[in-house]
Amino acid sequence: MAGPRLSRREFLAAGGAALLGAAVAGSSGLAAPGPETARLNDFWLFGRYADGCADAGFDEVDLDPVRLPHCVTPLSWTGWDPASWQDRWIYRKHFTATAGDRLRARFDGVMTNASVYLNGSLAGTHEGGYLPFEVELTGATDGDNVLAVVVDGRWALDVPPNLPGSTGPAVLDFYQPAGIYRPATIGTVPRVRLADVFACPADVLSPSRTLRLTCTLEAPVEGEVTASVRQAGRELARGTAPVHGSTAAFDVGGLGGVRLWDVEDPALYEVVVTVRAGAAVVDQRTVRTGFREARFTPDGFFLNGRRLKLFGLNRHQWFPFAGGAMPDRVQRRDAEILRRELNCTMVRCSHYPQSSAFLDACDELGLLVWAEIPGWGHVGDDAWQRRNLQDVAGMVVRDRNHPSVVVWGTRVNEANGTTAMYAKTGRLAKQLDPSRPTSGALASTTGARYAGGDVEVLAYNDYTARRGAPFRLRPPRPGVPYLVTETIGTLAGARAYRRTDPPATRQLQAELHAKAHDLAAADDRYCGALAWCAFDYPSGWQRSIGGSKFAGVSDIFRIPKPAAAFYASQGSPDVRAVAEPGFEWDFTAQPTGPGRGATIWSNCDRLAVFLDDRPVGDARSRRVDFPNLPHPPFAVDLVVPRGRRPQLRLDGYVGDRLVLSRRFSGDRSWDVLICVPDDATLRADGADATRVVLAATDRFGTVRAGTTGVVSVTLAGPGELIGDASLDFGATGGAAAVWVRPFAGPPGTVVVTAHHPALGTAGATITTSAAEAPRS
Repeated sequence: MAGPRLSRREFLAAGGAALLGAAVAGSSGLAAPGPETARLNDFWLFGRYADGCADAGFDEVDLDPVRLPHCVTPLSWTGWDPASWQDRWIYRKHFTATAGDRLRARFDGVMTNASVYLNGSLAGTHEGGYLPFEVELTGATDGDNVLAVVVDGRWALDVPPNLPGSTGPAVLDFYQPAGIYRPATIGTVPRVRLADVFACPADVLSPSRTLRLTCTLEAPVEGEVTASVRQAGRELARGTAPVHGSTAAFDVGGLGGVRLWDVEDPALYEVVVTVRAGAAVVDQRTVRTGFREARFTPDGFFLNGRRLKLFGLNRHQWFPFAGGAMPDRVQRRDAEILRRELNCTMVRCSHYPQSSAFLDACDELGLLVWAEIPGWGHVGDDAWQRRNLQDVAGMVVRDRNHPSVVVWGTRVNEANGTTAMYAKTGRLAKQLDPSRPTSGALASTTGARYAGGDVEVLAYNDYTARRGAPFRLRPPRPGVPYLVTETIGTLAGARAYRRTDPPATRQLQAELHAKAHDLAAADDRYCGALAWCAFDYPSGWQRSIGGSKFAGVSDIFRIPKPAAAFYASQGSPDVRAVAEPGFEWDFTAQPTGPGRGATIWSNCDRLAVFLDDRPVGDARSRRVDFPNLPHPPFAVDLVVPRGRRPQLRLDGYVGDRLVLSRRFSGDRSWDVLICVPDDATLRADGADATRVVLAATDRFGTVRAGTTGVVSVTLAGPGELIGDASLDFGATGGAAAVWVRPFAGPPGTVVVTAHHPALGTAGATITTSAAEAPRS
């Protein structure tokens, strides 16, 4: 991860001397890293590529200690420069081993191409930045060994999603900063390894529901495989079958009593698979699954037999300051925002396989997932297409045990390609996983085949309503399952929706998102709508406004904009009551208030409105404008005499029950600076991190988007600040964030302090707990 680099003295003080030679842990198979696999977080030595840098005896004096996940260059929150990562780089890791052990290293994601060396000898190579790969470390010796990874972050035309015929990364809609940006592990593996387990629920809606196991070993074994289905440590069912060569396929029955996995009750089960040859255990592996039936039909989407209108957003995995190089906790936090704060039932992983930690969180939270191969806009030559097929196989095998994944995006996003090519990708996905449909997002429905040919679900990026035209969605195509996979974005309304844009622009984005989902809810033939998009992201397509796409309902810091209030308002008030103005209660830009017909997004039945605690009446429901939403917004007339700055109060009722009361200050003299972490406790393992939100708010906690001034940020304690030391609120719209990452070592306390020239100082304290000691 990019950020302040440690000096060698800091490296040693943080525990580098002890961890540099940490022993390799035992492992029961790196295809699915488990508790007995050692993560390679601390400490790597990193620098630009030089001749001989992968040799065992290379002089490391000029290399810098870094932690994984890591980005090769420091990044700001916007204005990224691809030239800063378009190069070759070297990562070196020292470890101890025992000669004769079978060692394997796994990398969950390296952007973009990698060559892995052990003690100067090439051990393996990999192309593509979004899927894991493993390398056999043959020839490790007693004592010190050197694992060297040459990372090639340069533009590669034959590696998706790069565009054939183009000259560089600026032509892509999303940047791809280089580095070992996802976790890496190393461990010993058995001589015959259980390479893959696919646990596929069957007959889910029947009392005789079963689990179909397909187990693959790396070499033939004379023995048997046992699968134990468990929840909370209690065995529910067990099945056994002989190994035929290097595979075993069998059903585990007796599962009629398991709970179904659902968006409201994401019940998960562990499957412990053990391979024995006689009395000896050859290998063991645990995977997680959930029992659910997901069907896309011409009459809509059905989960476990009931209709569910899919309601969601697209997600890019890029973060400020670090690119994609954020640890698991931060990746999981995105899923929590989407499911718990924005009420999404589905997310599209646009336009590449995303972090396994993110998908794990989707499993646990009940957030359905559209998984997608790398690609955008174009299909390349034969070499590109071969890589594309490898990506399909890699994605499906990695993610097919996730119950949250309900469709494979096997068609390159918004690319025509050929029917023959997409028939190959679709067939390959169905061979590897017959239980899920295939699809791919189209930018045009003209002349393409949809169902039963190259894809099974017609998915359409619907930008029918362009700027200046009334908003509408294209009607579903009769006879095929139909899902809107993108809409709104930067093609409807404004080119950008920033917190710094005029109030009318920000309100327009919220209205468009609400209208898109209202139209999708109006017709059962829509499986649902996944709008564009959840978070702002760096892009080469809008360099004129800072090199980012400001299309998110939340900004790149994951701080909500007004459009997020619409999503927040569509949840049950019994879970979380919402009353969020679609305007700012700030008389600097609007001296007489937001005016007539001001929108309030709420899931309450009734909103009572007060100025300085004096009632001005109830807000009016806008049901006529949004007849199909579960919770339409409200409108209220708020015209204030010039010179007054009253306090606004909103009381929300469900039936006759008061469920919330919110206040908003009109007096900016009471504004404060806040500094709030997502998590108060982190692990001191070098691989944990959390966000710290910095914002100017009114006295009741509402962000003041019009605040200007530079906030300075400092950190004290055993950790590093991932972020800019100074952030301009005038550019970010009164709110931003940094991330804190503790060092590996003993427990301690990290203190973040923020200072604003007008709002003063605010701070946050984060404690770090002891990490599990390295295994010897």
